[in-house]
This record gives sequence, structure tokens and C-alpha cells, in this order.
Amino acid sequence: MKIDRLETHDRLVQLHKKQAINLNKGADDCLKKNRLSIGLQQYSPYIYLFAHPRTADDGITKKMFWQPRLTKPQAQTNSYLFRAISNTDRMEICWLLPPKETWNQYKKGNVTEHEFVNWSIQQFLTNKTQLEASFEDDLNDEVVKNIYRRVSSDIDEENLIQRLY
Repeated sequence: MKIDRLETHDRLVQLHKKQAINLNKGADDCLKKNRLSIGLQQYSPYIYLFAHPRTADDGITKKMFWQPRLTKPQAQTNSYLFRAISNTDRMEICWLLPPKETWNQYKKGNVTEHEFVNWSIQQFLTNKTQLEASFEDDLNDEVVKNIYRRVSSDIDEENLIQRLY
């Protein structure tokens, strides 16, 4: 089967645009609709958004799960990590790690090559501790624990008020 490289490239560009829109929407929903995220933004200047796709029970459909966090999680394949500045729409990419079996698709020279995915893969393979290292301005563990306690208490209080009224 012959493949028209230009047509393939155009389709890939469209796919990247759709994926970027989906990722932006997922991150935006996590920041603006997730009660934990909303609570964390009140107390912390930064929030990590850990995203990991999972296959649904039908075995075909993929669904992206988003978890707001105050600390950097361990790097793992088939995961994406972003760092959002609280109460803004600014976000930076920490890593993009696709499933391990697809890593060769992103190599230089392939139509699907992706510089940041390749960087993330190389960091994962050769410098995982640096990939997982906290940023200089991240909160320390004690402050993080206190924020989680406060947010949990706030959410519990909201739930109690909703049940009473």
C-alpha cells in the first residue's frame, strides 16, 4: 500500500489539533469543575495535573482520567503531567509518556515524530530522578499535608451544608 506522505502529514496535523483541544478541555474541566482542584487553587500557587488514559470496559474506548495534585507523582508510561498556575489558564508540560509499545512511532524521521515525547521518553529511560524531581518553588511536604487537610475539611463542610439545606 502506497502512502502519500503529504496527505499523511496533513492528517497528522489535524489529529494533533484535535488532541490538543481534547487535552486542553480535560485540563480545563479538571481545574474548573473538580472540587479538589478548586480547593487546591485557593491555597497553592501551582497544581499538577496528572493524566492517564485507560481503556473502558468495552475494550475499545479510551478515557482520560485527570488527577489534581500538589506534588509531582512518579513518572510512568502511558501518563501525562502538566503544571498549572493556579487561577490562570497558563500551564506547562512536565512530561508526555505514551504507552511503551508505541515509543518507536515518535522517533526522529517518522511521520509521527514528536520532539517533546522523545525528550520525555529519553528522560524516563536515562534520567528518571530528574524527570520526577520537584520544581524549586514547589511546596514542602508539611505545607502540602496541611493544604490537603484544609481542602478536605472545606469539602466535608460543604457536603454537610448541602445535606442540611
